[in-house]
Amino acid sequence: MKIHEFQGKQLFRQAGVPVLDGFVARTADEAAAAYNKLGGSIAVVKAQIHAGGRGKGTVIDNPSQRGVVLVKSADEARAAAAALLNKKLVTIQTGPQGSTVKRVFIEAGCDIARELYLGIVIDRATCLPVLMASTEGGVEIESVAEKTPELIFKEYFDPAYGFYGYQVRKLCKRLGISGDAAKSANKFFTSICRFFVDYDCSMAEINPLVITGDGKMVALDAKITFDDNALFRHKELLELRDWSEEEPSEVRASDAGLSYVKLEGNIGCLVNGAGLAMSTMDIIKYHGGQPANFLDVGGGANAQQVTEAFRILLSDPNCKGVLVNIFGGIARCTTIAAALIEASKTVGFTVPLVVRLEGTEVEEGRKMLAESDVNIISATDINDAAKKIVAAVK
Repeated sequence: MKIHEFQGKQLFRQAGVPVLDGFVARTADEAAAAYNKLGGSIAVVKAQIHAGGRGKGTVIDNPSQRGVVLVKSADEARAAAAALLNKKLVTIQTGPQGSTVKRVFIEAGCDIARELYLGIVIDRATCLPVLMASTEGGVEIESVAEKTPELIFKEYFDPAYGFYGYQVRKLCKRLGISGDAAKSANKFFTSICRFFVDYDCSMAEINPLVITGDGKMVALDAKITFDDNALFRHKELLELRDWSEEEPSEVRASDAGLSYVKLEGNIGCLVNGAGLAMSTMDIIKYHGGQPANFLDVGGGANAQQVTEAFRILLSDPNCKGVLVNIFGGIARCTTIAAALIEASKTVGFTVPLVVRLEGTEVEEGRKMLAESDVNIISATDINDAAKKIVAAVK
């Protein structure tokens, strides 16, 4: 689950991670009032969307308008907010369609001496969280990772013990931090690592992380993603979820107990098991097709879930065919076959449908489909299925 920058900074403040004062605004007048409340000579108006790269992002119908704007008066804050609110902002992470800005965050300015990058993620190879820091703050970290990966420094830490002092000192040396800034870094790094663990984050990113003129380390950004599987421990976080920022079909699938991610291809995939779903997408690509989605119906899929899965797949106007790839383990092939037959009656298949069944009661399941009036293209294995659906779509 993702949250907005202003929400992340509220949590940072509670966790002892230094942030600047700021206010959220939904209208241009509220933005002007927020500037006056801050009481400083400068402020920053920031578009609030679930995507990074806002500083270099542009509004679709106004390419000169950036997603982050420095302002020096209430009138400038009002104008900047008006130019962003209810407009589509395109960044490196939104894709060309952009994301609609429904609120802005007006934040106090500060004396920036240096800009750094900081991010924490889970490294699945070591099964540990890793803190990444770089001197290249304020720019797309993806570009840094691609062109100059040696400028990204990593420190792994045990979630049970947190970030040790010697690790802080190592990072400070690599980043060229000394004096008061190093003292501030000790508290900052340990606090952000504890925050990451305590809230079961899957990612916490600050870009830029700044060092002020008086040697204070401050989070000028807050991009946070929580592990959905751990939200039962943090029910208060559910109130921070912004459903309007999420793909409607993915929300619909989540409500039905399905794991679904919308993609840009034209071949719908209905698979049981995340690993098999990934392999199915790979084999479709291998044979020249483009998957329209990732969809794992799980081992306990029933007729209702399969029917809803087809509704979601067929609601995508780009979907020109569907590949059903099922390995009957927990869910028997006969159960899936019965669900497919029921779904065809309820939904009606209007695009080519290729079905590959394997596993428990596979012969019985194939017989059920063959004797039904469902218009399907049978496949013997995953390669055969991929070839047939790519050919059918073409």
